[in-house]
Amino acid sequence: MATDKNYIDFVCEQLPDFYPFRYKKMFGEYMLYIDEKPIFTVCDNTVFAKILPEAKELMKDCSVGTPYPGAKESYVVDVEDREFLEKVISLYVTLIKPRKK
Repeated sequence: MATDKNYIDFVCEQLPDFYPFRYKKMFGEYMLYIDEKPIFTVCDNTVFAKILPEAKELMKDCSVGTPYPGAKESYVVDVEDREFLEKVISLYVTLIKPRKK
């Protein structure tokens, strides 16, 4: 099942205002870039963040899953918890390198 446009719009509405963001549709799913960094993969109406050692403590209560068959496990992020989401974004923006265009 592909992510529907309403869901990606909902996710974007949850994002804090102080980071520029954009998303790119790929194969019916989305990559969400924040501050030009690929922070979240959105697949099957679920938001995923890469498992990083530096994020282990913050993400300790998150479940894990795979965004698509063959993908590495990722954290499942609750975007409705805006306080938590802001912490995740702040951390990941410092840890992930920008994509080259």
